[in-house]
Amino acid sequence: MGDPKGFIAIRRQDPRYRPVAIRVTDWLELVEPLHAEVIHSQGARCMDCGVPFCQSSYGCPVQNLIPDFNDLAYRRRWREALKSLHGTNNFPEFTGRLCPAPCESACVLGITDLPVTIKAIEKDIVDRGWEKGWIRPVLPVETTGKRVAIVGSGPAGLAAAQQLRRAGHAVTVFEKADRAGGLLRYGIPDFKMEKHVLDRRLNQLVDEGVEFRCGVEAGRDVGVEELKQYDAVLLAMGAMVHRDIDAPGRDLPGVHPAMEYLEQQNRVGAGDTISEGSRIDAQGLKVLVIGGGDTGSDCAGTAIRQGAASVHQVEILPRPPDERSPETPWPKWPNALRTSHSHEEGCTRDWSVQVTAFEGERRVQTVHASRLAWKSTGNGRRNPAEIPGSGFTIEADLVLLAMGFTGPRVGGLIKDLGTPLDKRGAIATDHCYRTGVPKVFAAGDAHRGASLVVWAIREGRDAAKSIDHFLRRGGAWPA
Repeated sequence: MGDPKGFIAIRRQDPRYRPVAIRVTDWLELVEPLHAEVIHSQGARCMDCGVPFCQSSYGCPVQNLIPDFNDLAYRRRWREALKSLHGTNNFPEFTGRLCPAPCESACVLGITDLPVTIKAIEKDIVDRGWEKGWIRPVLPVETTGKRVAIVGSGPAGLAAAQQLRRAGHAVTVFEKADRAGGLLRYGIPDFKMEKHVLDRRLNQLVDEGVEFRCGVEAGRDVGVEELKQYDAVLLAMGAMVHRDIDAPGRDLPGVHPAMEYLEQQNRVGAGDTISEGSRIDAQGLKVLVIGGGDTGSDCAGTAIRQGAASVHQVEILPRPPDERSPETPWPKWPNALRTSHSHEEGCTRDWSVQVTAFEGERRVQTVHASRLAWKSTGNGRRNPAEIPGSGFTIEADLVLLAMGFTGPRVGGLIKDLGTPLDKRGAIATDHCYRTGVPKVFAAGDAHRGASLVVWAIREGRDAAKSIDHFLRRGGAWPA
C-alpha cells in the first residue's frame, strides 16, 4: 500500500468510451486507454483492506493477486505487475476488455465509496507488456512425451493448451471453425475486442509449440478412435445451443439466432465474403433484439454500426433497480440496472416483455408481445404472469434471438464418447474435471454452462493442472 490515504484523496476515474458520433461509424474498440499517470494514481486507491474480497470467489474467478498488481502499478513497477498478472491469468488482455469485473463489485472500498478501477489497471498492465515487448513465448523446460488433444479453441481451451504445453506435454487443439479463438473470434464484436489482440496471443501459443488444427471437427473429421490415441482429451467446445422461442412465425425469414448474426459480421470484418442470399445486414431495417444480456447488447451495437433504422431490445425479466438490490448485498454480484455502450448509441429498452408470435408475408414484419407481472413465491423467487389485455405489437424487419445458451451440442463427439451430462445439459465432471470416461476431461462453458470469459480461463487452468497430474501418474485407456 504505497499511499495510505490514496483511497481518501483520489477519486475513481473510469476509462472513457470514444464519442458516440465517431465510434458508430467504425468497428474499432470502444474504450480509450487511460494515461499512465492516471493508472498510477488509480492504483493508489487500493486500500490494503486486509481481507481482499476482490480476489475471493465473489470477486475474481482466476484469483488474480489484485492488491499486489495495484500497488505495483502505483509504484510504476510495470514489469513486475505483468508477472503478477500472468501468474494467475493467461490472458489478461481478454478479461481486461470483456470481463464485467465482479472484482470491482466485491471491492471493500465499494462498500462506502466507488471501487478501485481494477479492470482498467489490469488492461493497461498487459497492453503495456505487449507494447514493450515483454510478453514472449515461454518454452517448456522439459518434454514429457505425453500427447493431449483439446477440443475447442475458446478461452478455456487456450488457457489449458498453454498451461499443458508449458508443462512439457505435446498439445493439439482441434477447432471446427476455419480460425482459432472460438467465441473470442466469432462471438465478440471487434468494437469490444479487435482481433489483433487475439491473434498476437495465438501466435505466442504457436511459438510455444501448441498445434492448431482448424477446420477440423472432432467427432466427424477426427473420430473417437483417433482421439483415443492421445494420452488425455479435454472437451472445451463451449455451450453453443441457444435458447429459442416456440412461437408462431418463428421460421419466418428475418428471425435469426444472435450468434449466426454476430459470426457473420466478424467474418466480414476479417475480410470474408458472405453470399448475398445469406447475408444478415441490419442496414435500413427496424431491428428487435430479444434478450437483455451482453449478447443482446453486442447485437444492438452491431446493428447500429450496420446502419439500422432503429434498434429495440426487450427482456422477459423485470427492470433491475437503479442501485444494488438488497437481495444481492456486497460482495455479491449486484442486481442493478446496467447501461451498455449500445444503449448510449441509440438502442431503446423494455422489460417484462414476453414475445408471443411473429408475423409477416415474405419475411418478419410484426412481432406480437404481452407484458408480464412478476410475483414473489415467498422463497426468494418470482414467477411471471401475463397481464390480461396487455398485448401489443412491435414493427421489426430483423429479429435477433439473444436469450442465452443452454449447453454443448450433445450429438456427435459427446454421444460417441459417452460422456455423461448433468441436469442442465452440460458435461458432468468431478472436482478434478474428469468426465467419468477414461482420459476424458471437460472444462469451460461445455462443463459449466454459459458463463464469463474469466471463468473459462479459470476452468481451463484448473483442468490443465488435473490433466498434468493424471499424465505424470501414468494413466492409460482401458481396453
